[in-house]
Amino acid sequence: MIYTDCHLHSSFSGDSDTPMEDMIRRGIRLGLRTICFTDHMDPEFPESDVDFGLDTQAYASRLMELKDKYKEQIEILFGVEFGLQSQLTGFFSRYEKAWPFDFIIGSSHLLNGTDPYYPENLAQTSDQEIYRSYFESILYNLKHFDGFQVYGHLDYIVRYGRFRTKYYRCSDYMELFDEIFRTAIEKGIGIEINTSGLKYGLGFAHPHPELLKRYRELGGELLTIGSDAHQPEHIAYDFQTLPPLLKACGFSYYTLFRDRKPVFLPIE
Repeated sequence: MIYTDCHLHSSFSGDSDTPMEDMIRRGIRLGLRTICFTDHMDPEFPESDVDFGLDTQAYASRLMELKDKYKEQIEILFGVEFGLQSQLTGFFSRYEKAWPFDFIIGSSHLLNGTDPYYPENLAQTSDQEIYRSYFESILYNLKHFDGFQVYGHLDYIVRYGRFRTKYYRCSDYMELFDEIFRTAIEKGIGIEINTSGLKYGLGFAHPHPELLKRYRELGGELLTIGSDAHQPEHIAYDFQTLPPLLKACGFSYYTLFRDRKPVFLPIE
């Protein structure tokens, strides 16, 4: 069993309207022991109907209030998800030092400054070019900034390819992923397994099992588990599928972070 969900969003994220307390109550009903809110801080997002900035003071205040209220029922950790872009390194470097986060996810939500959610932004490029460009941006971010604990949903871009998984072969990009993993391991940065890929019908959690296995082969040990839920019904989404998968990829434990320090938990 998996008893922690370390990637949750609430109404403090621009793309969720769920009160934080509703997410907490659902986590308790599911029997989770620890949850971590990681609401979006995604500044300079391209033109959008959604504001991906974060009112960090209001977010922190509400989280701490609820952390105390529910302390006898569930552990609530204070996290954030950075929307990394090359020009924001200075901003995030200052920001991560300004708040007592337990856990920070670094993520890539954009491709060359555009949102892949909109098909017209990718219409003139093959899936293979899109995927490679996205993975190259992950490597760039890792080489230039390390103010986070794990890189989130590494092959997120596959959700938005024209053919999605049809022509997605991890082996086509493995030399790039090897460099990504080696860079992350050298810097003490982990990755997450994010079950939103299953929710979106990809047939695998992010990242693909081949990548999880390769990360472990190269010595990677830091692996957090998150649903990326924006609504209560998606908390711990398909977590029951993870223990056999993770064991098959070479993992015997997973990780959560308190005060940005790793805690290792056995896969039961």
